[in-house]
Amino acid sequence: MWSSAGIVATVPFGALADRFSRRAVLAVAGVVQAGGYALWTTIHGFPAFAAGFVLWGLSGALVDGAFEALLYDGLADVAAAEHYVRVRGWVTAAQLVAQLAAGVAATFLFSFGGFALVGWVSVGCCLATGGLALRLPEPPRAAADDEGPAYFAMLRDGLVAVLRRPRLRIAVVVMALLAGVDAIEEYFPLAAQDWGVPVRLVPLAVLGIPVAGAAGAWLGGATTRLRPITLAVLLGMAFVALGAAGLLRQPAGLVCVAGYYLVYQGVLVVVQGRLQDRIDAANRATVTSAAGLCTDVTAIGCYAIWPLGQFVLVAAVGLAIAAAVSSVRSGGDQL
Repeated sequence: MWSSAGIVATVPFGALADRFSRRAVLAVAGVVQAGGYALWTTIHGFPAFAAGFVLWGLSGALVDGAFEALLYDGLADVAAAEHYVRVRGWVTAAQLVAQLAAGVAATFLFSFGGFALVGWVSVGCCLATGGLALRLPEPPRAAADDEGPAYFAMLRDGLVAVLRRPRLRIAVVVMALLAGVDAIEEYFPLAAQDWGVPVRLVPLAVLGIPVAGAAGAWLGGATTRLRPITLAVLLGMAFVALGAAGLLRQPAGLVCVAGYYLVYQGVLVVVQGRLQDRIDAANRATVTSAAGLCTDVTAIGCYAIWPLGQFVLVAAVGLAIAAAVSSVRSGGDQL
């Protein structure tokens, strides 16, 4: 229900951000997610639990295209679009580090006030996020004016751009395939347990993986000038390390997983940047949301193949994705 809500709403919400205000869409996303957490905190039972996940999925769909579009066009407005990959890497790094801080905070909050305290603090964090979003600068756009294209025309134009422009279409597909692989991070703790790490030590054992990913994302800006073939080779080596960890099936394999995640996050922010270089400002959120939709489908595919071969099979598929990364060149290059 969570995934389906996001998949259905992602592209329409992206067009909404293009037609009106991306900043306002981000603010609404914070309120919607806060509503989901408030349901969990105040009403017990499956219906409220399910409705909360639907609201969370809708919130994610609101953010999906609007945030990257606001960031890229905001930088472009001050003639700094070439720094997008670096800044996007900082954002990803902050997201990964925030997971660690949130986990520690939740432990203490639950100890002092139980589930209710965790829930209300989560509501407050989401509302604060929405408020902060309203303070972000947003460059003026013709599509946001009253005389701009109608909503459905905006939605159509974004989808047509993906279908009719080969370089953009390839970049969307490659980015979606690569970003969808991140779904396997759900299995890192389970893998640690399967490989012999005692349950009580699993959180500590996997702590280095998001830290490595944050480091890779943070350093992603330094790799923007690497040739696509170089990025593909680095990514291929990372997937080989992931497959080796799956074959080893020992706690030491978590080191290989961390190494994989470092390279993976670094390459991912570069590919995300090269996708943004190909999108017109007027329908940036719509096209980015279309890529997000494809990413969600890829993630579901990862969930489907996991029981068949776990890290080994994912690594094999990843090698094919790494080869595809070589086709997404920097903004001025030809395919």
